[in-house]
Amino acid sequence: MSELLQRRLGTSDAVVLGLAAMLGAGVFTVFSPAARTAGWWLPAAIALAGLVATCNACSTADLAANLPESGGGYVYGRRYLAPWAGRVAGVAFLTGKTASAAAAAGVFAGYVLPGRPLWVALPLVVVVCALNTAGVRWTARGAWVLVPAVLAVLAMVVVTALFNRHTGDAVALNDPTAGLEGGFSADPVAVTPLGVLTAAGLMFFAFAGYARMATLGEEVRDPERTLRRAIPIALGITLVTYLAVGGALLYALGAAGLAATEAPLATAVGVTGAPALGVLVRVGAAAAAASALLSVLVGVSRTTLAMARRGDLPHWLSAIGPRGTPWRADLAGGLVAAVLAVLAGPVPAIALSACCVLVYYAVNNLAALRLPRAARRWPSWTSVVGLLLCLLLAAVLPPTQVLATAAVLVVGVVVTSVLSRRGPALGSREAGTDPGDHG
Repeated sequence: MSELLQRRLGTSDAVVLGLAAMLGAGVFTVFSPAARTAGWWLPAAIALAGLVATCNACSTADLAANLPESGGGYVYGRRYLAPWAGRVAGVAFLTGKTASAAAAAGVFAGYVLPGRPLWVALPLVVVVCALNTAGVRWTARGAWVLVPAVLAVLAMVVVTALFNRHTGDAVALNDPTAGLEGGFSADPVAVTPLGVLTAAGLMFFAFAGYARMATLGEEVRDPERTLRRAIPIALGITLVTYLAVGGALLYALGAAGLAATEAPLATAVGVTGAPALGVLVRVGAAAAAASALLSVLVGVSRTTLAMARRGDLPHWLSAIGPRGTPWRADLAGGLVAAVLAVLAGPVPAIALSACCVLVYYAVNNLAALRLPRAARRWPSWTSVVGLLLCLLLAAVLPPTQVLATAAVLVVGVVVTSVLSRRGPALGSREAGTDPGDHG
């Protein structure tokens, strides 16, 4: 048996780590590209994304309570479906979350030092990796500092936006095509149902942080009770926050103004004549991005650990260090995130992450349908709705990211299958699973 991670996290720690991921870089970037396709229907897109996230959370909570082990959907897919389903979930999660980490590092750098973003993004990844390898309790302590700061900044933005509404063309739209990476249109007028669905898929990126709580199943105390409480609490706080922020931004900037700006929260407070508010938003964005990066890389390393234990990734990645953390998996995740930060911009990274994570949750929902009725707290129809909506929203995202996701999944599943056939017995023995799991 390989060494197990230490159970150190309580319910409040799990909630804060989930909030750290959900109230991260997305809230400072995703409203604009979502408004480009949804226009004034943005609140409907947020609500739809929240519905998908709620259904997924129900499935995830039940699965995590029944199988409290690091790895999340990768473990669930293998146990309740088939080895290939677990590999699809694992590859989708690793790709989506490293893309999310790259986006978070890019947002942090863009707010702190716009002229030299890589000078900030890469050192940030190094610092976060150091915190994670120091132990998950340090990760949770960092989240306890950052999450309240982000919530305070978002509350300030909402109040400021509601009392400083812009009229007509008061918003400075010097470049109406700014920030339109990924093929989005700047015109939010011709809104279609498909556009609202695309916006919901993008907004889902900002809700996906509860996956981090499931991947920490091996490190929380009393996982059945803790995860079933922490996931809905964190998700509810996030949904209320996003509806408030999205509604305030639409009220203050209008659909066209929100769609055209690269930094909607900064724009909403920037015309108040109080430069200190703009500085505060930048500080909040930096804190949120750092918080998201901290939490995202924890989830990446734990899924890497689970896959390495079963032979689907090189076994040396399953090493547990003296501080009780998978330090090699931590470093590997940070390295990939750094590479993606160099190669991709935040908006394309967000779309790629959203598509991959929707596929990941489709596997989760399908796995949850295999749970016995007595093992479920939530009704099975939530998993059916979650599965269908995940596949639908993934399909309507920008074609470039959809094709990239399909290519990564095919290559990743082939590679992990080859690795598994080379050493399945070792992986299954050390994970404590049935060797027959390795098909």
